[in-house]
Amino acid sequence: MQAFEYASPTTKEQAVKLMASSWGETEILAGGTDLISLMKDYVSTPRRVVDIKGIRELSGIAPKGAGLRIGALVTIEQLANHPLVRQRYPALVQAADGITSPQIRARGTVGGELCQRPRCWYYRAGFGLLAQDGGQPLVPDGENRYHAIFGGGPAYFVNPSSLAPALIALGAKVRLFGAEGPREVAVADFFLIPKDSSDRENVLKPNEILTEIEVPGGAGRNATYEVRQKMALDWPLVAAAVALKLEGKAVKSSRVVLGHVAPIPWPSPEAEEALNGKTISEQVAAEAGEAAVRKAQPLSGNRYKVQLARTAVKRAILQAAKGV
Repeated sequence: MQAFEYASPTTKEQAVKLMASSWGETEILAGGTDLISLMKDYVSTPRRVVDIKGIRELSGIAPKGAGLRIGALVTIEQLANHPLVRQRYPALVQAADGITSPQIRARGTVGGELCQRPRCWYYRAGFGLLAQDGGQPLVPDGENRYHAIFGGGPAYFVNPSSLAPALIALGAKVRLFGAEGPREVAVADFFLIPKDSSDRENVLKPNEILTEIEVPGGAGRNATYEVRQKMALDWPLVAAAVALKLEGKAVKSSRVVLGHVAPIPWPSPEAEEALNGKTISEQVAAEAGEAAVRKAQPLSGNRYKVQLARTAVKRAILQAAKGV
């Protein structure tokens, strides 16, 4: 790990002033569960680390109108066990419960979980977000069993966030604060697919921090279903988050978002179209799952993800419809 300067501000204004205007010079530390590993592997080599754990206003979960305000420093454990979250947003609880490591649940933060860097082994080995060597992509003909089945390149990593698909399905927003002041971004618009090696995978600026997440009320019935290789600490192979608004027994509107299948959480308007106006049944859920993968473009080693995504969508829909 490269030597660095450490700063511990107590306000978001102080934090922003300590951050550089270009990427790589400074990094934000919250729970540290991702940043420390990046620094140990020399993927990230900041001159200064800005520890935001002392900024009290970034903590806590509280009602806001009909919805909830979730501070960026709320831990995964706090999110999963909060009574209002458990009552209103099972999709978030199910996504958080999939993070089984006690250490990560206790230390990892909601803001950090959304901002973690890709888990792609090519990226972590120093080949950049686009995983290239000498300008040539390594993933399509390389070791790609955990890579994207949507998006079509040039980025093939998968978005690592477990919470993001659920937050998008629920219509959540994030609030950011930087040198130019605060701004609000829908979680659906927070993530980006990089087009070249200088791009990032989200809209954060180098001197900006994520301060809170706002989840609206009236989300209807919602659920997250994940497929993992093992129950111990592991990242999902595929996930699906669903939010359903019913009118009687029929689906009035729906949101279906896939996770771990593309460089961004992947909305599926095809699955939503297959649901809207229908009464949920095994057949309707299966048809929506089939629609969700219709445009998948699997690589040489990850075709299995298509079936997993199909199944995850079906099961998330049935779970949400039952109100479980």
